[in-house]
Amino acid sequence: MNAASSRDVYFSFFMFTADLRPHDSDYTQVLISHLQALTDIGYDGFDLHIASQPATVDHRIEVESYVGLKKAFDEAGLREVKFTTNVGTTRTFDPTSPYEEQRRQALSYLKSRVDITRVLGGDSIMSGPFLYPYGVFPVTDAGAPIWSDALQDWMKSRYHAARSVFEELAEYASAQQVKLAIEPVKSWETPPPNTVSEVLDFLDDLGPSCGGVTVDTAQVVMESRGPSVFKANVARAARQDRLCYVHISAPDRGAVRDSWIPWDIVRKEIEPVYHGPYLVEVFNAIPPFDSSMRMARRRFWRPGEDDPVRGVDSAYDVASAALEEVRAQLPSA
Repeated sequence: MNAASSRDVYFSFFMFTADLRPHDSDYTQVLISHLQALTDIGYDGFDLHIASQPATVDHRIEVESYVGLKKAFDEAGLREVKFTTNVGTTRTFDPTSPYEEQRRQALSYLKSRVDITRVLGGDSIMSGPFLYPYGVFPVTDAGAPIWSDALQDWMKSRYHAARSVFEELAEYASAQQVKLAIEPVKSWETPPPNTVSEVLDFLDDLGPSCGGVTVDTAQVVMESRGPSVFKANVARAARQDRLCYVHISAPDRGAVRDSWIPWDIVRKEIEPVYHGPYLVEVFNAIPPFDSSMRMARRRFWRPGEDDPVRGVDSAYDVASAALEEVRAQLPSA
């Protein structure tokens, strides 16, 4: 934690990659260079995306690969750096599946991600769209997309199917001292849950010990119904001890400085009741984000990976400016 602040500020590695490639020792050195540079800038910790692998890959081998990655970080002088993880479920690893065998497979996958979070961050947070598979839009038997009322009705059975998976997952995560924070993501990216209220409704049916919610400022601006509903949802999450993680992200997923982030709402509604770290989240125009998020803006060039581009900010410039903006806007950071 910065000596002059009372709140940790983390940075998302979505600026650099969606796959840490823990078996690749050369790439590990690239990651270490980024971590060292951003720690020098003043960040207290980092959010790392844990990429999914084919179903044929043994999860125990995956976990061991991250044990090796954390060892490399420690040996590079990064032992005190804090880590959270970003996890998504997939068409293969689907806890909402109507098929029991597939739900068991999803539970094993999610438990392995809890293990990886524990390995990297210790007492930490596993966040992300890990309820319904990210980006998997349902269709009818005739191949027609399902939207609106039909989609909401279709999701009811999926939520119900996921209940036992999340009850067992929450018990497992609690034993590992890992907080589960489901992130709602806007509807043009993925089916529900798209709003904070939808996540809280799902968790209400499971009981008080089954995790919480991630609030992302970009999702709030683009998907929520308005300030009054958001205020009520934040109060509800805080009252239930479910406000687990807050992401500071611009609606265009680009630079944080001088962006349309609702700072006044963060200060008035979140600051008084939230006690965790803030995560600065910038999605860079790199695979798979450039195509999946239809990015037209130029990539922030990554020192040590990309050639400098005249007139385009580097990833480190964007990160540094974002940290300054967060500290200027939020008195606790």
